Formats: sequence, structure tokens, C-alpha cells
Amino acid sequence: MARKIEILRLDHRTVRDQRITSHVALSARTFGATGFTYAGERDLNLEESIKDVAKRWGGSFTINYTEKIGTFIRAWDGIVVHLTMYGEDHRDAVDVLREYDDDILIILGGAKVPRYVYELSDFNIAIGWQPHSEVAAIAVFLYDYLDKNLLYADREGASIRINPNNSKSKRSERFKN
Repeated sequence: MARKIEILRLDHRTVRDQRITSHVALSARTFGATGFTYAGERDLNLEESIKDVAKRWGGSFTINYTEKIGTFIRAWDGIVVHLTMYGEDHRDAVDVLREYDDDILIILGGAKVPRYVYELSDFNIAIGWQPHSEVAAIAVFLYDYLDKNLLYADREGASIRINPNNSKSKRSERFKN
């Protein structure tokens, strides 16, 4: 995959959102995004934590901060996708997006998304029309859009790899093949 898939997380608040923003970044990385930019309050601990995970678990994933989300979105050279409860069914949009090879910016909102984000987006997409988290939204979108095998792939440069082991399972005989 040569294209960039960047996540833009709006309105990060260091004390309140530290875990949710880090989980959005980790999920985005795991499900195939190439970068993560956040706006709101600058959080150097968040940045170091995500850089450390990317270094140990491999692959190419960057984290950046921006103060000016409008400028950042307008400067994006590619498709802009905003994940929002008020958007169209993501399954329809994914089919359209697969027809293009452009870089993709995926915007995830915060407390109150400015109207101009909706207007600057090429797609306003819903991952269902029920309340849930940004972590679920980015995971479902990337899982449906990208190669599902990314979840189990080793990443280049990783110093940590999982060695799957089912020997500790207490699965009953009826579930064994």
C-alpha cells in the first residue's frame, strides 16, 4: 500500500482524553493507518508513548501535532473523510473510496466539531447510527477499507512479535477439529 492514510484527531484534552486519544492512535496504527496528527492540547507524553510503540512493534507510523486544523485539512493533498454519526453509511462510501489511489485523511471529532470540518470533507461517513467511541469508528472503518490480514501481520523493523499459542486453552473437545 503506497498511499498515506493519516488520522486527524480533533480537540484532544490532555487530562480527560489521554487514554482515548492514545487508543485511537494505537488502533489506527494496528488497522493500517500510516500516521496520526492530533489537535487541541499538546501532549508530549502521548507523542512519546505512540512513538515508542511504533518503534518496538515496527512498521512506519508517525505522530504529529497541529494547532490549526482548518489549515491542516485545506493543505491535505488527497481525499478527506470525516467519521461522524451524521454521515452516510460507511459501507457505501468504502466502495467508492476503493476506486481511488489518493492519500486519505480521516478526521475524528472531539467535543464539538466545527461546521467547516463537515464542509471541507469529501465524505462525511457514519459507522452506524448509534453512539459509540472514536476507537470503534476508526477500527471498523479501516478494517472494512483495508486488508483485514493487517491485524495478524508482522511489521518491518519490529523488535517485538507475538508467538501465537493455544496450548493454555481449556477449549472443550466439542470445539476441537
